[in-house]
Amino acid sequence: MPACALPQVVIIGRPNVGKSTLFNRLVGKKVALVDDQPGVTRDRRFGDADLLGMKFQLVDTAGWEDEDPASLPGRMRAQTEVSLKGADVALFVIDSRADLTPLDREIARWLRGQDVPVVLAANKAEGSSGDAGIMEAYALGFGEPVALSAEHGEGLADLFTALRPLVEKDEDEWAEPEPEDEEEPGATAPLSLAIVGRPNAGKSTLINRLLGEDRLLTGPEAGITRDSIAVDWQWTDPKSGEVRDIKLVDTAGMRKKAKVQDKLERLSVADARNAIDYAEVVVLLLDATRGLEVQDLKIANLVLEEGRALIVAINKWDVAEDASGLFNGVRGALDEGLAQLKGVPLVAVSAMTGKGLDQMLSAAFEVREAWSRRVPTAALNRWFDHALETNPPPAPGGRRIKLRYITQTNTRPPRFVIFGTRLDDLPSSYERYLLNSIRADLGFGAVPVRLTLKSPKNPFDKG
Repeated sequence: MPACALPQVVIIGRPNVGKSTLFNRLVGKKVALVDDQPGVTRDRRFGDADLLGMKFQLVDTAGWEDEDPASLPGRMRAQTEVSLKGADVALFVIDSRADLTPLDREIARWLRGQDVPVVLAANKAEGSSGDAGIMEAYALGFGEPVALSAEHGEGLADLFTALRPLVEKDEDEWAEPEPEDEEEPGATAPLSLAIVGRPNAGKSTLINRLLGEDRLLTGPEAGITRDSIAVDWQWTDPKSGEVRDIKLVDTAGMRKKAKVQDKLERLSVADARNAIDYAEVVVLLLDATRGLEVQDLKIANLVLEEGRALIVAINKWDVAEDASGLFNGVRGALDEGLAQLKGVPLVAVSAMTGKGLDQMLSAAFEVREAWSRRVPTAALNRWFDHALETNPPPAPGGRRIKLRYITQTNTRPPRFVIFGTRLDDLPSSYERYLLNSIRADLGFGAVPVRLTLKSPKNPFDKG
């Protein structure tokens, strides 16, 4: 947590304009009750919001009503008025599908008398049903309204653009310093490591070898493991002597979908997929006697699509034939079959002898570190400027594509958003250039990185 409080954004508006829906959307979970019935929210509700990486405290308030101060609605209004004291931004929400009401205008008059910046949000603007209301909203005197749909998550990039200069007006006041050598969040937490692969690849045997005991049932029959089994364990790094906590997760073998007909096996495969979702690092275990098969690549792609860090381990190395040729062949097939992410770590192991297991675990901690990395803002801006100078965006038809700024919105996996104009004309090759440069220049290596391009949208532009 920062040493000082986060900037505070207070949502204000009359009843039933979608304030609580917007609150839930921005804090990322349904903590505020939502219903078509007006007046559901009565007390102020606080939550930590994360809008495309911009963090602030969000306050949901009761709907503003013109009632006797002694009545319940009147006391709720008093709570709303008090909530603005000490706030940094008032987020004034209206319903774009309804005409401006006298209450909307009364709230606007009151807000203009407060010493707090106001961002006007025209909610329920999905489709074209809100166009007339958005146009009318200019009459409230707060400039261009932000057209959004809290229900569908539309317009959040535009809301980010409107709030950013107010929330980040003095970024050093809110943010913790980001020293280059600071340990990544979660770096000392137990590593959640899932072992996946086709049936009979040796997953349970490998975990038993790591544990030093027959903790999991094994045998020559495929499909012995049905449930995903989690085991807490400690590994001593032979290089540093450091003791590291690991949660090992064994999973059911994942066959081709066409071959999975038994209901129990379908449930087991679903459980394995769920284990992938909750893992930090996933080890895809191959059988050295069978090499890399199409199903292995499908599993690898599933792991990457879920945004997990991936390691590929070739098991049964003690019985592999032409080991050097096998390793190089698998390396080449992985780089070709996982074209979106070349250089996934590949290690040779033997669950029977223990060969390569320390190397595999060391690699797992390294990729988790990269997967959890947040780039300091200054370093990210320097990289962005250099990337654009080295290879400027193209100008199709003589019209420049402008890339204005970049922000890292998340880690685990790393997510970046680039804002600019005419991004629909940006070639996919240039987007790949940016993505590959992020990986190569900012230390992410072979972990999945997400890159999104955002353009502010004009709600009146029908073209």
